[in-house]
Amino acid sequence: MLDSIGTILLITAITVILMANAGSLSIRVGQRIWLAGVAGAWLGLAIATAAMGVFATAEAPLALLAFFALPLAAAALLLRFSPAIRSAVFAVPMPVVIGLNVVRAGGVLFVLLAAAGRLAGPFPYVAGWGDVITGVLALPVAWLATQDQDRHRRVIWAWNAFGGLDLLVAVTLAVVSRNGSPLQLIHAGVGSSAMSYLPWSLVPTFLVPYFLISHGVVFARLRGKPRAVATSAKQPNTGAISAIGGS
Repeated sequence: MLDSIGTILLITAITVILMANAGSLSIRVGQRIWLAGVAGAWLGLAIATAAMGVFATAEAPLALLAFFALPLAAAALLLRFSPAIRSAVFAVPMPVVIGLNVVRAGGVLFVLLAAAGRLAGPFPYVAGWGDVITGVLALPVAWLATQDQDRHRRVIWAWNAFGGLDLLVAVTLAVVSRNGSPLQLIHAGVGSSAMSYLPWSLVPTFLVPYFLISHGVVFARLRGKPRAVATSAKQPNTGAISAIGGS
């Protein structure tokens, strides 16, 4: 039952994220198609790899690390060395970037998995409740971002810091709780083993990298942005905001 609910929620969350970002980026149609193709290919690869049981083998820590780290490295390089991509990403309305975190309220499923005996140790509770708090506060903070970002900068910064730290702590706890991992430090029943199987493997291989990237973008924008990007970011993007509201 939890797997079915998780599959529905995770696929819905990924779809909303992809549609909202595609509708917000100030890029040409051809670039949108290319971006959608890359994201779809990565998602398909993550699903296929999990379906083949790769994340449940002895080499699982390295495989999961690759799926977790590669999107982060690629995003960092593109944002650092491609002014066009950086401008397009920084032009996405801040409320959209923040508001998409509402899907993280689904982290309550980690707590339910722990109650069902499929996760154990501190990981499901820290990750689950941390995500719930981040997700529940996402919409109010997104609303503040529509008002006066300078006035509410500290609130946005605090929420963003909490959400990013929650992900980093959750990843660390998942790694040190995984049975059979050379990095295992916490021995607590089944540990984080459920995260090696579908649909839950989509969290570390797709959603966590995306949200870490989005937190990094929010931090960068709070620190300041180029005048050209700031000007474009002020333009409303009702399509993307509607995509979130309609989901």
